[in-house]
Amino acid sequence: MAGRRQFDEEQVLGAAERLFRAQGYGATSMLDLSRATGVQRGSLYNAFGDKEHVFLKTFARYRTRFLEAAETALATPDLRAGLSAFLRIAVANMTAGPARGCLSTRLATEGAGAGAKVCEEVRELLDALDALLLSAFSRPGTGCALPPDHAARLVVAFTRGLAVMERVHGDAGQLQAMGDDLVALLFPNPPA
Repeated sequence: MAGRRQFDEEQVLGAAERLFRAQGYGATSMLDLSRATGVQRGSLYNAFGDKEHVFLKTFARYRTRFLEAAETALATPDLRAGLSAFLRIAVANMTAGPARGCLSTRLATEGAGAGAKVCEEVRELLDALDALLLSAFSRPGTGCALPPDHAARLVVAFTRGLAVMERVHGDAGQLQAMGDDLVALLFPNPPA
């Protein structure tokens, strides 16, 4: 039937995410997306528009999934345990599958070359993560050694650095050990 999609949008966006993770935004073309998704370029254009729109749809899925996982981990009453869980999620996100790395950090390192809208989406994701962390660190009795806003900013910056270390070393165990070190620094007094 004319005008009817002949593909599963979730599968296509999943394949597009893997490609953007592997190649970045700037190095990915519509032809690359067509090959990776198995969908003709014309069908991609009809369904999503240009590459930027394919990316924005892909990134929206990624953002929702990442922030929901972070919020769930940080909601635990014991913030030390919640932060550890969040960092395990971040490491797993970076080291999963053949297209390793953090999608948002990969795009952030492309800078203005990725375009204003893409950069804005990355900034909004990091701001939303900062807000989640600030809310968690602002709860009474967390036992954190830093003021809530400092701790939140530090964790956001740490996760971006962790993504770079993943690209360099690719060692999930080493990344998790770094995360454990951060938790120990932020919460120097072990739970009773």
